[in-house]
Amino acid sequence: MLAIVLLLIGSLAGGALGAQAVISRLPASSPAAASLKTSTSSSPVTSASPAQALSAAALYKQAAPGVVTITTEIARRGRSGEGTGSGIVLDPSGNILTNAHVIAGASQIQVTFNDGKTAPATVAGSSTSADLAVVHVSVAASSLHPLALGDSSAVRVGDTVYAIGAPFGLAESMTAGIVSGLNRSNQSTGLTGLIQTDAPINPGNSGGALLNAQGRVIGVNDSIESPVAGNVGVGFAIPVNVVKQLLNTLEGGANQ
Repeated sequence: MLAIVLLLIGSLAGGALGAQAVISRLPASSPAAASLKTSTSSSPVTSASPAQALSAAALYKQAAPGVVTITTEIARRGRSGEGTGSGIVLDPSGNILTNAHVIAGASQIQVTFNDGKTAPATVAGSSTSADLAVVHVSVAASSLHPLALGDSSAVRVGDTVYAIGAPFGLAESMTAGIVSGLNRSNQSTGLTGLIQTDAPINPGNSGGALLNAQGRVIGVNDSIESPVAGNVGVGFAIPVNVVKQLLNTLEGGANQ
């Protein structure tokens, strides 16, 4: 009996070693070899990868040509004054987005591009309640560098953001920070649903672009909350999805 048991164990062991040797000699193109490789490899990724974040320098180089400085002349009570704000190039047709308060009461509007060229602008449409406006310039399409509009519903607290504009008349200035809060209200302007950011925003930034790390516009810089009329780390931007809802109306000449 002992001899029989030993004989059976030897046969089984030999058969297993033989099978392993056969598998190891299978060519790479054989079904068995392919199935073994498949079982140890990871599944392919089918979902699209998110856009890669740009360095601050690369983002500025890409986006700065699409942000303009807006200078206005305003006559009040027999006196004339000058105002400065910013704007975002929307398309090659010459439509530029800004805040309504940037161009309110202006008798003349001038747009200055990042290459130093200037052009007079006219108001296409304005919404005081949303503090948004579109002005139009008649220049060659080659002088216009539209910025891509992003999706403000995808913005999260902590996201890196960049603001480009003309604070205190310093054209093409960029500041950086994060999204500090969402769905904020600004009592001084009456606007709600705003993006709060700690990217420094000062007078002259109004109407400029708030960009995400991929260089897409997620908001229009609108105002600051400060007891000294200067940046203290609380800035507000109008979400770009609000802009998208009103663009056709503003470009069509509506005034609200």
